[in-house]
Amino acid sequence: MLSVDTLVRLAEEELIQLKQEGCDSEGIRHIYEQAQSANEGTARVLLLELFERATEMKADEHWSYNEPSDLKAIRALRPQRQRTRVEIEKNTLRDRLSGAWLGRCIGCMMGKPVEGKSRKEIEVILRAADAYPLAGYFPVLEPAPEGVSYRPPDDPCLSPNVSHGVRDDDTDYTVLNMHILEKFGPEVTSQQIVDQWLIYLPYHRTYTAERAAMRNWINGIMPPHSAVYMNPYREWIGAQIRADGWAYCSPGWPGMAAELAWRDASITHVKNGIYGEMFFAALIAACFGTDSLAHAIQSALAQIPNNSRLAEAINRCVDWCEQDTDWQQSWQKIIKQYGHYHPVHTINNALLVLMGLLHSGGEMRRAIAIAVMGGLDTDCNGATAGSVMGALLGEQGVPQDLSKPLNDTLDVALSGMSQFKISDLVERTMGAAAAVLSAD
Repeated sequence: MLSVDTLVRLAEEELIQLKQEGCDSEGIRHIYEQAQSANEGTARVLLLELFERATEMKADEHWSYNEPSDLKAIRALRPQRQRTRVEIEKNTLRDRLSGAWLGRCIGCMMGKPVEGKSRKEIEVILRAADAYPLAGYFPVLEPAPEGVSYRPPDDPCLSPNVSHGVRDDDTDYTVLNMHILEKFGPEVTSQQIVDQWLIYLPYHRTYTAERAAMRNWINGIMPPHSAVYMNPYREWIGAQIRADGWAYCSPGWPGMAAELAWRDASITHVKNGIYGEMFFAALIAACFGTDSLAHAIQSALAQIPNNSRLAEAINRCVDWCEQDTDWQQSWQKIIKQYGHYHPVHTINNALLVLMGLLHSGGEMRRAIAIAVMGGLDTDCNGATAGSVMGALLGEQGVPQDLSKPLNDTLDVALSGMSQFKISDLVERTMGAAAAVLSAD
């Protein structure tokens, strides 16, 4: 049973989330206010009533966005752009899959030491270490600059200590989703994904929306309701970081990658939380079959509702990055427009990834570094930027000084799974992709 203090915190986040979805939450705010001054038993009853009523709320009739969560409605609102499927030669695919897996592992490791820190704090750390701008793994820095916390000198993500890919949810989900497709193939259902989570994913290795949804499943609340009830994190970044496994197994086929991503995202997220996973799954899938990042971005945009907050934000970000001479200018615009979202929300973090990609000059190192230096959810954003660039460039685009220290090894924290050779994951992905690509 959740404590009343936890319920209060969830209710606070729920009221914020409802407002961001365009709902008029004033009709239930009084319930939250009453609970604040009530005894524990009464407060619990009131807060549970608030969560029930919150699930029934709809966007205000004057809300300017159209943001459904079911796949049929999403498809009906996609822009009418060409939706292509590209055949990829086997050796080319293996090379690009290797680039994507390595890029994701590298990006996660580069961003992990400063997760949750602001852009300013990251710059202070790097300048104190004479390592600004970022160009690789974070250095050891002892002592840390005054007023800024930092990792201890023996941290396995700092440059002198890197010997493998350290366990992180950003890579756990990539491995898990590949495994799910190995087991069930392209017809996998959302319920089968739920069942595999309950078998392989430790509860305390989940966070925000994922933990809320898993708690709901255990209590008999299943998708799609599990993504909404007592889950104010339903548009946060958790689904977005799960896109890669579906994309790796749908190379050159952004439509299939987006559909698989929807089946996954809808068990924990709604609206823009779903669109974030669909967009990046489609983007990575498209990158396997093109040399043009711009083309891949348009292919990915074709998979989400045109009149959504995320699509609007992505189009703005692309325009800003085309106009601006450096990433700092684009960062200022992103934060000014979207800084009101929580630091682990889908929309603001998606834009920092795009900022890194579009100001990278086609280099993986720079794409990851810019995405990380922007702050917010740095390990997630670094991992996604690295994955996109790896799919686009292949293994030849992966800097050897960043890949070699990983020693072809990735740790995970899934039941019965603890460590893999990255090269073995590439080969397994080739097999899973062959099954997906054989589907009509």
